[in-house]
Amino acid sequence: MKALRVYIVDDDAAVRQALSLLLSTCGMTVETFADPETFLAHVDTARPGCLLVDLRMPLVSGLQLKAALTARGIDWPAIMITGHGDVNACRRAFKAGIVDFLTKPVDEQVLLDALAAAAKVLEGVLERQETHALLATLTDREREVMDMVCRGWASKEIAAALAVSPRTIDAHRANIAEKLGTSSVADLVRMSLAVGLAAPPSR
Repeated sequence: MKALRVYIVDDDAAVRQALSLLLSTCGMTVETFADPETFLAHVDTARPGCLLVDLRMPLVSGLQLKAALTARGIDWPAIMITGHGDVNACRRAFKAGIVDFLTKPVDEQVLLDALAAAAKVLEGVLERQETHALLATLTDREREVMDMVCRGWASKEIAAALAVSPRTIDAHRANIAEKLGTSSVADLVRMSLAVGLAAPPSR
């Protein structure tokens, strides 16, 4: 939690200041923005974090901001805060993938708990991104071999299916292990499932 970066987007300066002070005191890195447009103009995917966003703002709402980020491929977790919450707004927020929906004035401990949950979500997002990047280093044939390994095929079976020698498959597996940092079948299955590239082992 101490290393967590939090982006606060709220058109109320007093709210931004109060939340920034609280979270900074808890050791978090905080950046504040008065409107979604400014945040979108400065968002940097190299500086991932959690979003603390006002639901109702002029021109662009909190949910519209989340949708704009998703359209850019930025899937950082978001917490919506509002002084005008209702059941329908809450339902729309959760349907949009919001981690939590809090009403103003926000209780300090409730907020910290929500950010702790968001931090765990962010860890998962970053892990999937890292896995995607690692898998992108594989050649098409290495990806094919990895998929078959994840389904429980032995090297000899893969070699027969691909009409190559077992030694060639062993070389592919060695390259896969070097690129991904593991030769464990369980780890390969976990990585594949994390990014939706393979079905669970069937053999």
